[in-house]
Amino acid sequence: MIVVRQETLLDVPARERLLDACFGDDRFTKTCERLREGRLPAEGLALVAEMDGRVVATVRLWHVTLGPGRPGLMLGPIAVDPALQGAGLGGRLMREAIARARALGHRAVILVGDALYYARFGFSAEATEGLWLPGPYERGRFQGLELAPGALSGARGLVQATGEREPVPDWAALVAAVAGEARRAA
Repeated sequence: MIVVRQETLLDVPARERLLDACFGDDRFTKTCERLREGRLPAEGLALVAEMDGRVVATVRLWHVTLGPGRPGLMLGPIAVDPALQGAGLGGRLMREAIARARALGHRAVILVGDALYYARFGFSAEATEGLWLPGPYERGRFQGLELAPGALSGARGLVQATGEREPVPDWAALVAAVAGEARRAA
């Protein structure tokens, strides 16, 4: 049985292995990665699918602005274990992510991805015509979905990351602690 649930810290290594298997190192070169870099996903919108205690799919949504003063979410990446692709798990995860975003009061979601695949969930390139991303991307793959009527109507401008920053480790404290442990052990 497959269960979709909120991601936890314990899922991070499995999520990263899954993303590596699906996208390889190229995933770190994408424009959307620049928007996610150093940020936390939107609260309640980092999901995994688990089967037999193993993470088999993942999706995360991130806070962005869709032009000046217009908050929104960016979806991605979504990944499904290659052995389970084509079984509908990606669609299930997409529907769950969209439903949760809507229930949390978010108004719009953007992404960069395959137009034919994402059209079934209501995404379209027309919804993002007045927006642009801060780096290279294929225009036809840049799509949006209104979760509230009119949420993307008249949206114009640069998409920018606005989510909470990831906590940065205090490296000096960590080094001091390790050095202190080494002195005590000696």
